[in-house]
Amino acid sequence: MEVEVKGLRVDLSRAVWRKSSQSGPNCDNCVEVAFVDDAILLRDSKHPDGSVLVFTQAEWDAFVAGAKDGEFDL
Repeated sequence: MEVEVKGLRVDLSRAVWRKSSQSGPNCDNCVEVAFVDDAILLRDSKHPDGSVLVFTQAEWDAFVAGAKDGEFDL
């Protein structure tokens, strides 16, 4: 299945999904990430056939930088 989002054409069938090594078998609140060409994909591991969020590299870099800087800490 191919989608076009934010000017990116992404073939979802090429996604190789992975989740953090910190996620255990009993963890039910995990997300999975896949890198396909210039897109970064994110989905809920409990619903692998559900919605997929698509990020550009710049958006992903900004998110990772914010997480490292504590921007999302409570």
